[in-house]
Amino acid sequence: MITDIHGLPGAVVLERFSAWFGAAPALHNVDFAVRPRSVTALIGPSGSGKSTLLRAINRLNDELPGARHAGRLLLDGDNVYDPAVDVSELRQRVGMVFQRSNPFPRSVFDNVAYGPRLNTGAAGRALDDSVEDALRRAALWDEVKDRLRDNALTLSGGQQQRLCIARALANRPSLLLLDEPTSALDPQATQRIEELLYDLQQDLTIIIVTHNLHQAARVSRRTALLVDGVLVEDAATDLLFTRPADSRTEAFITGRFG
Repeated sequence: MITDIHGLPGAVVLERFSAWFGAAPALHNVDFAVRPRSVTALIGPSGSGKSTLLRAINRLNDELPGARHAGRLLLDGDNVYDPAVDVSELRQRVGMVFQRSNPFPRSVFDNVAYGPRLNTGAAGRALDDSVEDALRRAALWDEVKDRLRDNALTLSGGQQQRLCIARALANRPSLLLLDEPTSALDPQATQRIEELLYDLQQDLTIIIVTHNLHQAARVSRRTALLVDGVLVEDAATDLLFTRPADSRTEAFITGRFG
């Protein structure tokens, strides 16, 4: 586990972190660190705790019945479960994009402007600039600059997913969480998202959950394998896929289980 990143902007550190929903355990004593300004992939069988870990970081699990946790989860050196943490402010710092694109049934412009309007009161030219900047960072501006007043639901599936990324980026997060963001997209749209992640990691930390092992190998610097809520292995991606240290990792990546 990486141990030299505590307190760095965009760094995520889990220390013996466990999570339950009622009596059912979902994560078990996970020690895990994510280096800032990089892409880290979470892989593992369905139901292994990948999405639970992702949702723990911005406290979305809090909204589920019977949710509780133990241990610490740090972002930028701060424990996100400290009672003093403002959850709304936390979710500005931690953008999240889900498996299915979920744009608001509003204009392209209003989708991206929603966060800046709500969180900073941006208006006028400042708001226009914020929207353009987010769309450019999401590699979508050139495709929609003449369609800003169109309903976002008229965009293609891949464009809608990049719009959701732009909506998250408009809040200027230090961390972006992606839960299988390309699983519903065609290969061309998937490639656009993957190319986008390469560019975005220059400015922020990215954690991606994916069932596509080839995708994990293509886009991430480090990869972590979760099985039954246990962190089996966490290593540089090329090392994990070519010389795994744990037999369970080798079994998973060669298709013998999962």
